[in-house]
Order: sequence, then C-alpha cells, then structure tokens
Amino acid sequence: MLWGKAGQRSLERSAFNEAAEQLTRALNQIDTLPSTPALRREQIKLQVALIAPLMSVKGASAPETKAAAERAHLLLKQAEALGEPLEAPELLFSVLDGFAAANFLAFNGDAMRGIAEQFLALAEKQEAPVPRLIGHRIMGMTVLHTGNIAQGRAHYDQALALGGQLTTRLHFSELVQTLSLRSFALWLLGHPEAALMDLDNALRDARKIGHINDLLYALLFGAWFHTVCDRNYDAAKVVTNELVALGDKTGAVAWRVQGMINHGCVLAVTGKFSEAVQLISSGLSARKSIGATVTVPCFLSYLAIGHMELRGFNDAWRCIDEALATECSAFLLSSAPGGAE
Repeated sequence: MLWGKAGQRSLERSAFNEAAEQLTRALNQIDTLPSTPALRREQIKLQVALIAPLMSVKGASAPETKAAAERAHLLLKQAEALGEPLEAPELLFSVLDGFAAANFLAFNGDAMRGIAEQFLALAEKQEAPVPRLIGHRIMGMTVLHTGNIAQGRAHYDQALALGGQLTTRLHFSELVQTLSLRSFALWLLGHPEAALMDLDNALRDARKIGHINDLLYALLFGAWFHTVCDRNYDAAKVVTNELVALGDKTGAVAWRVQGMINHGCVLAVTGKFSEAVQLISSGLSARKSIGATVTVPCFLSYLAIGHMELRGFNDAWRCIDEALATECSAFLLSSAPGGAE
C-alpha cells in the first residue's frame, strides 16, 4: 500500500475509522429494534453522521460513502412519507452536500449542477442564511469547474456575504471551504495576491476552529495552490508534509493519498523524477479505484514530466493522451504544468 505499515497502523487506531465503526455498530443495533418515530429520527441522525468519517477514510466518491449518503436520503424520504417532521431540517442539506462532493470528485458536472440547483431552491425557502451560504458554495464549485470562472467567483462572494460564519456541516467549516475554493477562482481571474490572502485566511481559520477536517481541507488546497498556481515549491513541501503527517496521525487515508500525490508533483518539477513517478502512479491508482477523477488530468501532466526526464517517452505520451482524453474542467487544464500563469 502507498502509505505502508506505519500508515496502516495509524488507520487501525484512527479517530475517523473508530467513528465510522461506532456509528455503523449503532445503526446495526437500531435495525434489530422495533421501529418507532423516535428511533427513526435517531437513525436518520446517525446515518447522516456516518457520511463525514467515511469521506475521510474512504473518500467522498467511494462506494461506501455514496451508499451511506443514499441510505440517509432514503430514510429522509421515508420520514417525509410518514409525515414525521425532522428535528433538524439541515440533515437533508448535509446529505445533498455529500452528493455534491461525490459528484465533484467524479467530475459529474451535469449531476452536480442538478444538485446545486436543488440545494439553492430548497435553501431559498429557509429563513436562516446558512443553507443559502452552502448552496452558493456548491453552485460556485459547479460553474467554476464547468467553465464559468467569473460566475463561480460571484457565487463564492455571495456565500461569504451571507456571513461566512464558522458553521460546520459534515464537520467542515463553510468559511474554510469557501475561502479555499475562492482562492483558485481569484488566481484564474488574475488576482494572485487576493488569492493568496484567501488561502492564508482559510488555513488560519482552520487552525482557529480546531476541527481536523477543516485543517485537512485547508492544507490540501494550500498544497495544490503552491504547486500548480504560484509554483512556490518550498511552501508546497511544508504544507504537503503537514497534510501527510496529519493524515497518518488521524487515519484520514483519502486526504493522505492526495497529499502523497501532491508531493510527487513537487518532486517531478524539482528533479526527483523516479520518486515522483512512483508516488503519483500509486496515488492515481488509489484515487481511480474510488472513482475520484476530477484532478487526474493535472496529475497525469506531472507524471508525464517524470517519465520524460527518465527518458520513458512512450509512458510520457501515454500520460498526455490519457489527460487529454479525460473529461475535465478548464480550471484543471490551466493548472497543468505550462498552463495559465
């Protein structure tokens, strides 16, 4: 395995893995009990709660995570059919957000747009600003990665204008997520200083909030930004090392794999080609196995560099052909080595 024996031991004792196991055990126990309205409400809450640790251990687009979200959605629909109001209406929004994350990683643009439109339509009916904030963040992700960068930035601006509170859903802060995402829109639109400020603020706020998922999210975006945007490879190494170490410590395998791929990309442009090829190849295999394809074209570009420098020209051309044949966003193409400056 990419992370080796030490990483496996970390996974076995990780908080994320333990949370998923405990939630699954509780849900299995509920299945053996006579169904009541109170028990069904508890079942829904536990099922929704299961999505977050599975995202970190398996990945948002993994079959296990998608199955957990689909099960939660089914339970919500059954409660609605029975006329049983939810104690926490935001549970539906958490499930839809999980669907959006899975389709984003698999780069199912049409599906993601449908979810974003549904989310915003439901959110507009709510008096609280938080659902609308999340809806604009999801819509921003959708339109930016399907080609409308300016509109994506506008949705991120709207999300932050709604307050950008340190609110969390699925154990992620909306403030941290939206700032991280907007940093790329700003960079692509030619505002590098503002982009870097958003990124720095996201990491600062993640540390302030103290949630592991927030810090993992901010570190991942920081690693990506410093590698493919401002090409600050020293900064990329620092952030990536922290991301991999935190992934090891918590057993957040999905995040750690991302960090290892990013580390490989840095190695590919700093002269350590053999190690780069090994890390990127292993990481891409792990990501593809769970259906996460959204960043594959960019990573293949770095893998091509490693092969080319090792005089593996056929392998380099294969990577380039695969990258060009993979459905991806304009953002990812511009982020590849030699893309938009």
